[in-house]
Amino acid sequence: MSSRCPRCNSPKVTFSRQAMKITATIGTIGGAVQGAAGAIVGSRIGARLCALSTLAHPLGSLAGRILGGLAGGVAGCVFGAQLGEKLDRHVLAHNQCQICGHRFNLPVE
Repeated sequence: MSSRCPRCNSPKVTFSRQAMKITATIGTIGGAVQGAAGAIVGSRIGARLCALSTLAHPLGSLAGRILGGLAGGVAGCVFGAQLGEKLDRHVLAHNQCQICGHRFNLPVE
């Protein structure tokens, strides 16, 4: 992918990552909520299928919710960051030449 200014052909181009930060944050929150919700459903099904001791059940359920939330948060953050990077580079004209000040989008290859 070329990162040269289309006006002056300078290689000194900066990329703003505003959309990437916003979509990564939204993806993290959404993924964590979805992961925790999935872990809650899984823990309920597991509790019905297995007769666990009274101490192991709450601890296992809590650990499952935390791990589900973390896994979902990471997956959501990665997806959101990828989406935001594509928005920044190809849609929102967040590329700026440091020589001539021209703002531009990179072509989609």
